[in-house]
This record gives sequence, C-alpha cells and structure tokens, in this order.
Amino acid sequence: MGVSTEPRTHSGFPTGFRGAVLRPGDLRYDATRALYQGRAADEGPALIAQCVDEKDVATALRYASAHAVPVAVRSGGHGSDGYAMPGGALVVDLSAMRAVTVDPETRVVRAQPGVRLGEMDAAAQRHGLAVPAGTVSNTGVAGLTLGGGIGFLMRRHGATVDNLLACDMITVDGRKVRADESENPELFWALRGGGGNFGVVTSFEYRAHRVGPDVVAGQLIFPFDQAADILRRLPAHLATAPRELGLLVAIAPAPPLPTLPEEVHGRPVLVLVVVHTGEPASAHEVVEPLAALGRPLADLVGKTTWVRANSMLDAVAPYGMRMNLRGGYLPALSADAVDVLLASVAAAPSNPGAFCTINLSFMGGAISEDVDEDAMAFSREGAAWLWEAISKWDAPAYDAQYDQWATALTEAMRPHALTNGYANLTDDLGEEWRRGVHGSEAKHRRLRSVKAAWDPHNLLRFNKNIAPEAHAL
Repeated sequence: MGVSTEPRTHSGFPTGFRGAVLRPGDLRYDATRALYQGRAADEGPALIAQCVDEKDVATALRYASAHAVPVAVRSGGHGSDGYAMPGGALVVDLSAMRAVTVDPETRVVRAQPGVRLGEMDAAAQRHGLAVPAGTVSNTGVAGLTLGGGIGFLMRRHGATVDNLLACDMITVDGRKVRADESENPELFWALRGGGGNFGVVTSFEYRAHRVGPDVVAGQLIFPFDQAADILRRLPAHLATAPRELGLLVAIAPAPPLPTLPEEVHGRPVLVLVVVHTGEPASAHEVVEPLAALGRPLADLVGKTTWVRANSMLDAVAPYGMRMNLRGGYLPALSADAVDVLLASVAAAPSNPGAFCTINLSFMGGAISEDVDEDAMAFSREGAAWLWEAISKWDAPAYDAQYDQWATALTEAMRPHALTNGYANLTDDLGEEWRRGVHGSEAKHRRLRSVKAAWDPHNLLRFNKNIAPEAHAL
C-alpha cells in the first residue's frame, strides 16, 4: 500500500469536520495510533477522527450514530486494554483537546479530555493547588477520572471522582449536555466510575486542594529477603497513619542506581514509595518508623516538590511496551495474600527487556471513609489495599508466558480479594467481573439503566462495557 501524505476523508464523512481524518496508509496514521499498551499496535482502526473542539466531537458522533458505526474514544491512550485504538473502529481522538484552566479563588480546575496528569499538576501547582489523581504523569485525565482515579492524595482528599464537580458531555447523537449534582444527576452518578460508556466527555471540573509546593517523598528500598517480614508487620504499623501519608508498596526489579549495590541491580527488591503532603517538618515522624521496619539498602526519601513526587513512577511506566495488568481490592493485607504475591515473584517469567512488578496501594482515610458507597458508580466498599500486577515486554513471542503468569496470579489471589474493584487498574476480566466491579447488583442494574438512556445501541462499546438494559430500550 502506498503512503498518502495528506489525511483523507472517510467515505461519506462530513467535510465540515475541522480536524485531521486519518486512515490506514496515511503518513501519520501509525504514529497516531500508538498507545501505552503496545499490543494495540497489532490491529488498526478504520478511521481516526482527530477532534479539535466539541463541534468536531459532535460531528463524529452524529456520523457514527447515523451509520451505526461502533466508536472508540482516545484521550490519553493510557488504558491497559488498548481499547482506544481497536481494529476496524472509528476512533474519536481527543488527544489534541488539552486546555486546562485554574481558578485560584474558587479552587476549581477545568480540563479538556486530552490533558495529561502532569499538565494538570503543573497548572494547579502554579497556584499551590492539586487535584487528587493518578501517579504517572502521561496518564490522560479523562480515562483516569471516568474510572475513579486513585493516587497519593486519595487518603487525604479522596478519589478523583470524589472531587469531580461537573462534566460536559457530547451524546451519541451529537448533543451537548451538562452533568452535575443538579443537572442530569443520574448521568453524573454513572460518569463517576462507569467509564466511557455513556457519551464523550469534553470537559471536567474538579475541586482542587492546597498541596505543596514542598512535600516529603521518595523510596525506601529493602532487600527482597526482608519483604515477607516487613509486609506482615506493615498493616499494624499503618493502623494510626495520618491521612497525609500516601504509600505504594512495590516488589520490582532493582534499578541500576549508584546508591544500590551492583549485585542487586535487576533483582527483586521491596520498595516503599512514600509521599507525605503534610507539614514537611513532621514527615520524619511518619517516615523514620517505616524505614525502621527493616534494614534499607537505600533511603531516598527527602524534601521535594509535589510535581516531582507525583511523577517519580514515570520511569517504571514506559509508553508503548506490550503489557498485561491485573489487580483488585483486598479487605486486608493478610499473611496468606502476602505469601501468594511473593511466590508469584519467584514464578515470574524472565526475558530480556521485560519485567514484572507487584504493587500494593494503601487505602483508608478519605477514599474509604468520607463518601458513601452508593453515592456514585465507583466502588471502594471494604477495600483496605489495592493489589496490582504489571508485566511489560517487547516481543510478541513472550505474550503467552506473561498472560499465563498474570492469569495464574489472579486465580491465586481470588480467595483473598473482594469482588468489587478499581476498573482502571486491571485488564477487562469478562462479564462476571464487569457485573461485580462496581459493587452491588443494584448498582450494576442502575448503570445498565443509565446506559440504555444515553447509549441504547451500545455505540460506545470499546471499553469495560456496560450493556444497556434491554427492557429500558
């Protein structure tokens, strides 16, 4: 196939569309369809409509609705499933819609769907503010928000959706609507955790909080042979932890840092990733006891900025590698669950240019205690920890090895995990999982009813899909 240097118009696609329209063979097609999930490159969409504004979004959706063409939505492209660029689909690409504004008086941040987390952090921090969000700076705010949004501020200020004030959305038939607590409240309920199932959100309004600019953050790195003892003692140690403490525990290959002995480079280590957003002078009261849980190989915790702290995981989240992602909520970090996770490290495949990481996010505080379970679609009931297993590799020949490892670990963790979960931090695990991830059966039925009201023909199906309630059609 020859390569066209100009975007072409899909057969019958509206000529009034202002953005570029890309098809296979166009010069920028392959670069545009690159995602965080490298396996998405195995297939390509039929058409990528690169929207520059809400009118373009409405035009693309009206076209798709009129022709019964299924739609995928690409914002930041960070989803682990690669749903943003599925084979044969029409992709509504929002990645160029990247305006973010901050009102320092009302502490409201407004972001378009293409905004990346690092961009929102930087804009808000210019006014001493932050929106509770994720932990990797190239994550798109849209998918993060619509799935729930957890990170280092969740214990202090809740999930991203707990701080979402309003959304503007384009419906599948091209209308613009607003959703908040008073206008389209049922839609607003569903958008806070139900993902991109109901329409295409073109603007998010968030409540921001005073954070930084200085925080105390970094990593405590321990030898792997201390992991079992530290993890078994950690829950009791954290029972009185202040809400200002954000903590992620990682079991990962040691990076080649000069502060680490060369013999541990590339071998598993236990890492406590600490972010303390309270008064810097009091951080030592929290950090020093964590370091004393074992004998650290390195103590890299110190005073830094919020923007740097919230991007320190970027190095272990490379864009474009093949990957799988599994995870779920734990009601407690039990000794049996710890044993399963540590055993999985020993059983992990080992190939050049590949790695496996186990993460444990400490919950509690605002995300667990301040919002009623039924207040929105996002579920957090009963969750004390979030476990996550990430595999990344380059060669398609390794796909089966890493998929089998992830599946075996998921099954082994099932007796220790809750049936509800955080949809963003796991691949789609099928219909039974989708029925339970938002919590109760009543919440699932409510989501299906909202889906039927706003997308009755399931045009937006390339996602962790909520099927429209049949009798509501």
